[in-house]
Amino acid sequence: MGVRVTADNATGFSVEAPVTLNYNHLHTAFGGSINAVATLAGYGLLWMELRETTAHLLIAGSSIRFLRPVRETISATCARPAAEKLASFQATLRETGKARITLRVRVEENGEAAAEFQATFVAVTEFQA
Repeated sequence: MGVRVTADNATGFSVEAPVTLNYNHLHTAFGGSINAVATLAGYGLLWMELRETTAHLLIAGSSIRFLRPVRETISATCARPAAEKLASFQATLRETGKARITLRVRVEENGEAAAEFQATFVAVTEFQA
């Protein structure tokens, strides 16, 4: 997929992937690739937030709305939730061994929104397959 991290800062976590490795028969970004890159933006944000723990991250559910074709680069940014929301998520994980949080990701190209993604992620300290 050619995914690479482009930012991890106070506003969010961003990743991108080239359409040349993720295109469909119309030579625009494949919808599944857009969804995967958006998922990785959310996962990456939480992974960085929880890197001090041994929690496993799972995706409980997601939805995506495609707004326009992506022709060159799939750029996805997961907005960093409010500090209180992240603190509550981490406190619940410490206290109960399980926490969930809903994140929003904006996929864009050349500054224009191309897709809107929302997902509920679950962190668990013990995972049983």
